[in-house]
Amino acid sequence: MHTENILTKLVFIPEDLPIHSIANEGAVPPARLNAEWLRQRLSQPPVWTPEIVDEHLLATMSTFKSASVLIPLVMRDEGLSLLLTHRTTHLNNHAGQISFPGGRVEANDASNIETALREAQEEIGLGRKHVDVIGSLPQYRTATGYDVTPVIALIQPPFTLTPDSFEVASIFEVPFSFLMDAKNHQRRSLELPNGVGIRTFYAMPYQQHFIWGATAGMLRNLFHLMRA
Repeated sequence: MHTENILTKLVFIPEDLPIHSIANEGAVPPARLNAEWLRQRLSQPPVWTPEIVDEHLLATMSTFKSASVLIPLVMRDEGLSLLLTHRTTHLNNHAGQISFPGGRVEANDASNIETALREAQEEIGLGRKHVDVIGSLPQYRTATGYDVTPVIALIQPPFTLTPDSFEVASIFEVPFSFLMDAKNHQRRSLELPNGVGIRTFYAMPYQQHFIWGATAGMLRNLFHLMRA
C-alpha cells in the first residue's frame, strides 16, 4: 500500500499516543489577537520561516494535488475564535478528522481564494457576505499528497451554518488565544503499518476535539507569522 493510502485511510489518531514534547515558544501576545492587528500583519508580513514537517513522507510523493482551505476566524465579542469541522467517518480521505473547510481546486475556480470560498459554502453553508479574506499562508504540502493554500478570513456574525451531512459530522469553534499558545502544541508520533516508518505530528487537543496533523501544522505556521 502506498504511503498516501495508508495515511488517508486512518480514521482517527488515538489520543493516548505518547506526547514527546511541548512547544516552548510561549504565547502570542494578547494585543496581537484581534482582527485589526491580524489584518495589518497580513497586509505587511515580516520575514519569517514556515515550519516543515513529515519531510521523509513527503519525499515519497511524486506529484501533489492542488487544494485550498479557509481559516475562518469568527469575530466574537469575547475575542476571535476559529471555526473548524469534524469530518464524517465514511469519507475516503481524512475521515473522522478535524479540518478547515476546504478541498481540491476545480477547473472553473478562478483562484485559490475562490476554491476556499466555494468549498466553505458547499461544506458548511458559510455565506460569502460574512467572509472578509485578509490574506493567506504559504502553501502547505501534506503527507497525503495535497499542496494546500491556507486562506485566512474574518467572519462577521451573525450567520447560519448548514453542514453538508455527507462530509461534515459537526462544526465547532476554538478560542484563537488557545491555539496561539505554544503550551497547547504537542508533538506526538505514530508508527505507520507496512514498514512505512514513524510519522511525527503536532496535536492541539481542545475539550473533546483532537486537532492534529495538517490542520495543526497550518495553525503552527499561523502561530509563527503572528509571533514574527
